[in-house]
Amino acid sequence: MPFAIGLLTVLAIACALSSLVTQGQSYSWYVSKYGERTAAVIIALHADDGYHSGWFLALTGFLCLNLIGCNLVRLPGLIRRFRRMKDPGNTAAAEPTATAENVARPESVFETMHMPAPAARTGGDGREELFSVKNRIGIWGAWVCHLGILLLILGFALGQMTGKQEAVYGVPGQTKPLGDTGLDVTIRDFSVSLREDDTVEQYTADITVTETKSGRAEEARVSVNNPEKHFGWTFYQNSTGYAARVRVLKDGQDFQEEVLCVGESLTVADKTDLVIHFQAFYPDYVLEEGRRPATRSGQLNNPAYLYVVYYQGQVLGMNALMEGEELTIDEYTVLFDQPRNYTLISAKRDLFTPMALAGGLITMLGLLLALYIRPVSLRAVKNGETWTVSGYCAKGGVLFAEALRDAADRAKEEKQST
Repeated sequence: MPFAIGLLTVLAIACALSSLVTQGQSYSWYVSKYGERTAAVIIALHADDGYHSGWFLALTGFLCLNLIGCNLVRLPGLIRRFRRMKDPGNTAAAEPTATAENVARPESVFETMHMPAPAARTGGDGREELFSVKNRIGIWGAWVCHLGILLLILGFALGQMTGKQEAVYGVPGQTKPLGDTGLDVTIRDFSVSLREDDTVEQYTADITVTETKSGRAEEARVSVNNPEKHFGWTFYQNSTGYAARVRVLKDGQDFQEEVLCVGESLTVADKTDLVIHFQAFYPDYVLEEGRRPATRSGQLNNPAYLYVVYYQGQVLGMNALMEGEELTIDEYTVLFDQPRNYTLISAKRDLFTPMALAGGLITMLGLLLALYIRPVSLRAVKNGETWTVSGYCAKGGVLFAEALRDAADRAKEEKQST
């Protein structure tokens, strides 16, 4: 147990430090934010990907071994204790938590304490005895809780190491491959529902997932907090943004056309040094003097498209185009129109999610057993005309003693009333 507490303390510190360090950045990024010395320490300790680092996995592995060891060491003793609790002559009965004497009707005490019907027997000294036990399973609470934590850690860790995650984004009508999974995702429809104050209430995407080799297709509707599972992958509605159609005319004739999402670029087909980058979109554009471009609302009242033109890697120009305005570059004319929302769908496959889920449920079961299921045993021994009732409860001994005294007093009152 001290070793486990030490491991948990170190893991808690490691998690806190990893949370303070922005994960997954480059060395130059850490230098710019923390300085060269701190950046070198972060990279050396793999704190830039702390939860997948060797030292973090080693700590987690030691904790798992510790939990396995604790459970294996305690298992034989728990089995023996579980069996002994059915024996009136066990330690629980010999060292009672509470005792009530001069009880005339012990059956009433058993009933008041909600014990199973007691078994009668003759003790070693020849006296009559009554014995009953309930909630023996409660002694397994800590053991079951440890088992659940172990499964939870293993399920999460193995899922992180072996799980895969992909993403695809686009507008209705587009079909895109889902990484190298062998699946294609067709976006049939996408809608954004807004509240009265223009804040987003829900994103909903209708998609078709197709297995490339077999051609088998399955339809799905995914929205925020409502994923669907197909072909072993779970699909989530992740986020959204704006897209627009970008048309390139050459010498006044249609030459090239693509749908770009904000952040994407178009390379002119016959002039690859010329790149049009879709920087930002403003649905209800406003430009106040001395301020940056902004949008009044989420409605498409006055759309504007912020673009950046690159030529041979250098910025050639940057500006905002209003609906219907044209950008002319030599013999090329660029137009932005048909603004719409795109959807970003993420897909995740984690074969160990059921293990982690089972671990969480088993942990909750263990806590329930440990905190709420109290093993109780009662033994009544006849002394002449009255009985002595003794009981054992490993949890909540004070409350149990009070309940036993109350039950004994009630039994005495019943005797007097009769």
